[in-house]
Amino acid sequence: MMDTLQTIMTRRSVRHFTSQPVTDAELESLLRAAMQAPSSGNGQPWYFIVLTDHNIMDEVTKFHPTAAAIKEAPLAILICGDETLEGKPGRWMMDCAAASQNMLLAAHALGLGSVWLGIHPDPARIEGVSKLMGLPPQVHPLSIVAIGRAAATPEPVDRYKPERVKLNHW
Repeated sequence: MMDTLQTIMTRRSVRHFTSQPVTDAELESLLRAAMQAPSSGNGQPWYFIVLTDHNIMDEVTKFHPTAAAIKEAPLAILICGDETLEGKPGRWMMDCAAASQNMLLAAHALGLGSVWLGIHPDPARIEGVSKLMGLPPQVHPLSIVAIGRAAATPEPVDRYKPERVKLNHW
């Protein structure tokens, strides 16, 4: 397994996958990592819907124009926030974003490829996912992470921009 900084610095979005499945142990590790994310007031307002049915996964591409990767992935995980579980009102998005990032990093550390498919705040994507999944009104979709064994892994990119760093004030 990679060390933390190596995992962060080398993770890339993967949009093409082999047909090899993700194991149950790997899936549990991904979900455990997501649930270890920090959350406001320790509310942990997240729910995760594991998608393995390609009929359902293919439906996502009908309302999400950049979700083609989901067609190749052996599984995807929808990350949702339940506003009734928020530790502090209005924070479910940040909490679920942290869970999504943990999941992406865990996938890379496990040797899997993954890509974040944003849902929130696009109204068509929110409506499409909510109807497709039958989400209750207090549960809001944030993202879908498509996961599998990478068919090809993009090279790491150094994104550090010192001009974006200010000291003490603007």
